[in-house]
Amino acid sequence: MATLPNPLPRLALDPSGRSLGLRLPPGRLVDATDEGPWHEPLLWHAEKPAAPGTWKALGAPGARVGLLPVLVDLGGPEAGGPRNWGLLPGETSYPGDHDAEDVLAEYWEDWAEEETGGPIEPFGADWPGLAPAPTPTGDPDTRAAQVADSLTDETSEWFKEAHLALVPARRSADIPAAIGWTGPQYHDGDVARPCAVLRSWEDRFGIRVVGLGLDVLVVSVAAPPATVADAESLAAEHFAFCPDLAEGGSGGLREYAKGLVGGHSWAFSWD
Repeated sequence: MATLPNPLPRLALDPSGRSLGLRLPPGRLVDATDEGPWHEPLLWHAEKPAAPGTWKALGAPGARVGLLPVLVDLGGPEAGGPRNWGLLPGETSYPGDHDAEDVLAEYWEDWAEEETGGPIEPFGADWPGLAPAPTPTGDPDTRAAQVADSLTDETSEWFKEAHLALVPARRSADIPAAIGWTGPQYHDGDVARPCAVLRSWEDRFGIRVVGLGLDVLVVSVAAPPATVADAESLAAEHFAFCPDLAEGGSGGLREYAKGLVGGHSWAFSWD
């Protein structure tokens, strides 16, 4: 996988990040993988939970030196966060080597052939194609900061204890691949393939990868679909990307699609 120079080793000697132009709170570097220590840190995360405004204060300065922000969940059943997630960077390819539509079509055909009736209506077993790109309606990074702030709330549905992390990655969609995240491993063992889909969503919908848990992914959305028809096409992509959505009380594709119209965050969980 093609990578940029990793600034994180500099934090081992300079934990404050001042040599990188950063002012970091106390934190820790993570190099733990499922196969032992990685040859360099995969990410840095703050020791204290994030608060509203943390993303905006640290995310933009980090991005300027090639460290992209993401919130990681250190609470709940996955207490300990990325150190205990079984990361597999050595088994991850490069997202740019995969075509998003080919990946989604494969996912859809594998899943939809087992489904009948309600869950996938108005579509059938054949892949319906990519949803159209909406007209941009906001700045992706501003929307990401807003969604990130919502995840720091103790009443958040998805996160128990959100901590800001910084990851060396070329673009937000590549963050899961950059750390070898294994959240969707029972759906696809190479997270670079889902990241290819995230790249496509980044281009079409202005998404940013805002949060990662053990098997949870939350993205912000700057340009959500504006019509039900477009939302249904996008819902097909979501159900292919994360088939567990269809089994999680979503009420089928049509019902799920209604919640995508104008929605500025999407969440996925693979059991």
